[in-house]
Amino acid sequence: MTITTETNEIDKAAAYITVEIIEYVANSVVIKTILKKSTGNISVMSVDSGEGLTEKTTPFDTFAQVIDGKAEIVISGDPHLLQTGQSIVIPAHAPNHIKPNGRFKMILTVIKSGYE
Repeated sequence: MTITTETNEIDKAAAYITVEIIEYVANSVVIKTILKKSTGNISVMSVDSGEGLTEKTTPFDTFAQVIDGKAEIVISGDPHLLQTGQSIVIPAHAPNHIKPNGRFKMILTVIKSGYE
């Protein structure tokens, strides 16, 4: 598996079709930053079939929204199957991971304010 992270923000004051900001890449997870600030960031991610992300814990709440396909997000051991248009808040400090469930794209919004 290859994980590619693009840290260049997209152009501001321009309209986008969010699902088209990022493409699928065979056997890869691709993450592109939409906006990055000290108080949080917004990224869009594409995950190819059979790929997933290892368990992690972050000190901030994360809003995850599936914009194409479906994804299984496991939060503190509880699985949540999200399909296009569905979203979930991953609580700060909760162990979580994304299990392979076909290819999908999602938006991740991390809010850093309110935590020390």
